[in-house]
Amino acid sequence: MPSYEDDLPRFEEFDTQVLGISVDSVHSHEAWQKSIGGVSYPLCSDFYPHGEVSEKYGVLRKNKDEPAYGASERALMIIDKEGIIQFIDVHPLDRQPDNEELFDVLRKL
Repeated sequence: MPSYEDDLPRFEEFDTQVLGISVDSVHSHEAWQKSIGGVSYPLCSDFYPHGEVSEKYGVLRKNKDEPAYGASERALMIIDKEGIIQFIDVHPLDRQPDNEELFDVLRKL
């Protein structure tokens, strides 16, 4: 997520709000931000009721036999001003799309 911080001015050029959300607690978010030197965009905690937002977007890991049960998938979404998901990418923990892929989607909106 630091790459989003690095490209924040470019996201703002597209009138885009970068937002991070996970099922971790607020305390966990604060510790993570501190460990990477901070971020200037909002982080939201989907901690209680646990995973409610992640579940609504279909990215809550609900299979008890899978690793990281109860966590959310690593996912990127671009949601337009009407609330319609225009882009979704669910990816492994060690991979994320290049920001240029996101900018390509934003250019088309």
